[in-house]
Amino acid sequence: MTRKVSDVTRTKNGRPVHHWRRDVVELAALFTAVAVADAVANLVGHGPDGPALLVISAIALIATAGFHTWWSRRHGHAPPTGDTGARPLPTTQQAGPSDQAAATAGPVSGESTLWRMRTTVKDEPGSLAALCAALAGQRVDILSLQTHPLADGTVDEFLLRAPAELAAGDVTRAVALAGGADTWIERADAHDLVDAPTRVLGLAARTALDAAELPLALRQLLGRCTIRSLPAAPAGGGRGPDAVPVEGVLEDTVIRLRAPEGGVITVERPYLPFTPTEFARARALVELDARLGPRVPRTQDVLTLPEGKDITVRRADAGDLEAAKAMHERCSARTLGMRYHGPVGDADRYLGHLLSPRFGRTLAVETASGRIVGLGHLLWDGDETEVALLVEDAWQRRGIGGELLGRLVAMAVEAGCASVYAVTQSSNTGMVAAMRGLGLPLDYQIEEGTLVITARLDAASVASGWPYEGPQEREFEERIVRD
Repeated sequence: MTRKVSDVTRTKNGRPVHHWRRDVVELAALFTAVAVADAVANLVGHGPDGPALLVISAIALIATAGFHTWWSRRHGHAPPTGDTGARPLPTTQQAGPSDQAAATAGPVSGESTLWRMRTTVKDEPGSLAALCAALAGQRVDILSLQTHPLADGTVDEFLLRAPAELAAGDVTRAVALAGGADTWIERADAHDLVDAPTRVLGLAARTALDAAELPLALRQLLGRCTIRSLPAAPAGGGRGPDAVPVEGVLEDTVIRLRAPEGGVITVERPYLPFTPTEFARARALVELDARLGPRVPRTQDVLTLPEGKDITVRRADAGDLEAAKAMHERCSARTLGMRYHGPVGDADRYLGHLLSPRFGRTLAVETASGRIVGLGHLLWDGDETEVALLVEDAWQRRGIGGELLGRLVAMAVEAGCASVYAVTQSSNTGMVAAMRGLGLPLDYQIEEGTLVITARLDAASVASGWPYEGPQEREFEERIVRD
């Protein structure tokens, strides 16, 4: 807000300032009054009309006093024409750039865009204030701020609301002029409005309930990144290149943490280096997972097949390894070959990986006698998600595969996955029909007889709730059983 110089010089500490010209005038008036009084005294003392002059003087003084009183009441307390600073600013005035600055910045529309921005500033007084002033100059509102101290500076992470017509480049240029370096910016959404402590506590709660949530929690905590679980040592023994100390390792864009089962969890984010604060948060989540040990929710759903038989769908883990191997023995070579795309004798080797909650979630279908007749896997493949199905030959073509696939897709939607893909053979008509039955947009890729079907997950296209309700009528009656 601009203010004229005359307005500023009229006040000091909220009180009127007396000018020297006014003091000179008052002093001259005082001397004039003394001279007039002396003349009047001489006339009264030596003239024949002394008493009359005294009466006239008294009347003149009374008239002058009355005029002064009237003039003071009319003009002495009139409000000043400018802002003297002795009262607070009007409550309707907004903070930020002046009207003139806003006019030069261009028209303002009612729409806005959310941005996540990270920049590095010097660790010195006033650096953050300069950054905030630069954002205010672009009519950008700061919704939240996190600071990540470094050895030679501070990384400030902002959630911003900017005018829709303001491009990301305009924001980063303003930040660079204000002293920001290594600036990174990307679009945000309403989920980013949750403050950091609340988000971390929510991720910790999810991890505590389900061991399979750890990779997802790390991905949501650290943004777009690739998470892999690797063995800590090579198969022949010794220490491999991925072995890490207990406290973990932070290497710029890579975090390595020791997994509870003895392996190594590697988190990679090439587009943005990790800060020590992010490393500490990720390590705390992994330590929580290690302290709680293996855990899988025991919720199970009992379904009735069209012929009247009951089957149970539940989460599976490494404790189901022997039952899964027994199912392999009852499956035909053709069924195992279409599922594992390799030698049938190697099928059992994959089960330890598939049933570990560290690599994803597994659903098992078992009969009333407790025998597993179907497995469905949702696998965290780096920054992608794979679905895979295996149904025992005697239980195929009863809708079990479609039921498993729908539930796996519902899990992927809940986890925030953008898509899922299935790898099968072009001759596997059952898997193709199950993917088409989802009613989701599909992409097909065929290479040397291998078919990769990718389903794009649109939250508006996938029905909410549990279990998944596809576009077709359900083939089962359902009862929910919770332990």
